[in-house]
Amino acid sequence: MHPSSRWGMPGAEVIVALDFPSGGSALELVDRLGGRPGFFKVGLELFTREGPAIVRELQARGHRVFLDLKLHDIPNTVAGAARAAAELGADLLTVHAVGGPRMVAAARGAVEGSPTRLLGVTVLTSHSSVELAEAWGRPSAVAEEEVERLAISAVGYGAHGIVAAAGEARRIRDRLGPEVLIVVPGVRLPGEDPGDQARTATPAEAVSAGATYLVVGRTVTKASDPAVAAEAVRAAMERGGRSE
Repeated sequence: MHPSSRWGMPGAEVIVALDFPSGGSALELVDRLGGRPGFFKVGLELFTREGPAIVRELQARGHRVFLDLKLHDIPNTVAGAARAAAELGADLLTVHAVGGPRMVAAARGAVEGSPTRLLGVTVLTSHSSVELAEAWGRPSAVAEEEVERLAISAVGYGAHGIVAAAGEARRIRDRLGPEVLIVVPGVRLPGEDPGDQARTATPAEAVSAGATYLVVGRTVTKASDPAVAAEAVRAAMERGGRSE
């Protein structure tokens, strides 16, 4: 079943993306949020600069960590990295679904027996269908279809869930059922600039589509008052839940 939010809204939970160039600036934002939502994403930039120390510091403050490293390498190498992430205590960890069945299965085997949950990244939310076709050397591609194909493959070979835009989440939820974790990035409040994301959604849209987790970045991190912005996201999520 979907976990209950620490904000008390059943069915979905917010993760704030700590897309900062340093641990100091990331932790300053965490402190300004006053303990809410309590789940933070550490991505490539922050992890490359600060390493496991930033994960341990967040955990020491009582927070959970989504380690978004999008692992993509030969199966043995990915398994080693996934094992290290599990030993570090990451709650969620990403691998690229395009790495293939053996790679996904190796990563799952490496985290087995730990609380770490493995997520397959399908198609990046920065990609449009046109860009996806160009990147994959095809005359055409439909992002939604590729997401569904990769999601089914990743979960079939051991991923606990997937990362996908809200526009694809409903189809995936219908195909894969209630137990699969669905993480929706690119979440913006209504009327906000999508930035470098090609496929975005509001919190209400993501919740209505069946998301387990919503990843919110600049909506909160660039706000003059991050706590107020986080509350606005929570309120928008509630509206989405009531629309079901």
